[in-house]
Amino acid sequence: MAESDPTTELVPEEASENPSGRELALAVDIGGTKMAAGLVTRKGEMVDRDIIRTDRDKNANDLFDSLAVIVKRQLDRAGERHGGRVVVCGIGSAGPIEPDCASVSPLNIPAWRRFPLREAIAGVVGVPVHGDLDAKAFALAEGWLGAARGHSNYLGMVVSTGVGGGVVVDGRLIDGASGNAGHIGHVIVNPDGHRCGCGARGCLEAEASGSAIEAITGRPATEPTYETMQRTGRMVGRAVASMCNFFDLPLAVVGGSVALGFGPTFFNAAQEVIDEHCRLDFSRGARIVPARLGDRSPIIGAGAVAWRGHNRR
Repeated sequence: MAESDPTTELVPEEASENPSGRELALAVDIGGTKMAAGLVTRKGEMVDRDIIRTDRDKNANDLFDSLAVIVKRQLDRAGERHGGRVVVCGIGSAGPIEPDCASVSPLNIPAWRRFPLREAIAGVVGVPVHGDLDAKAFALAEGWLGAARGHSNYLGMVVSTGVGGGVVVDGRLIDGASGNAGHIGHVIVNPDGHRCGCGARGCLEAEASGSAIEAITGRPATEPTYETMQRTGRMVGRAVASMCNFFDLPLAVVGGSVALGFGPTFFNAAQEVIDEHCRLDFSRGARIVPARLGDRSPIIGAGAVAWRGHNRR
């Protein structure tokens, strides 16, 4: 693995042994459909997890109170079930965010606009808290233990309720000016297409996310037609091809309930479009592959954010 790979800061479990029990990261994932909290070891093993539905009818504080319940439950389980102690907390949140999740404004969670998530969680957990976009956390996880392991240049991408991404170039996860780099869901793939939650038209998120699919077809993304799966794959392929051409990336790793649920039909359609549009010498042959960590990736990703921040301290 390249020396500058972002996962080199994630130290193996053996390096953290101490008499008071193994150290654990408390990992928090914030999504438009569900929120989760779990425990992750230094090796990247998810040892526990709780999931709740994101109730969009609640106000900002009530929504956080629901999250705090499962966060506290995981804190208790760290010692009671797993003989460990939580030393750090990591957040992976849908965006936009302010750096380190000082505040979050997920487009799919209207109640949270500049919500001070890091401070709120720090008040519950009592340990240092580090945060990042959920899709950037996903990219870290897949580079650490998943389908991008051993690669120093790749795109990590989540196609679920929304669409997000994280770009790793020369082994470094790109942050951007405000920490929001990688918002591939707002690459325009269909000019004059459907209106997006961000206000623009034809964004990938407005054409290929789970929410968009239901709005366009009248059917939930869990009940797609063959044509819907193909169209979604083609739209994602357009955006991925642009990223591969722009950043010189040979690999895109894609997870999320929509992408993984649509399976080979989605991935084959996306690869055909990538092959059609990646025609430069350096981008020809770029591949799109399914995430390897499955539904564990959000928690492992938030754990990766936690351990990276812990080791930098």
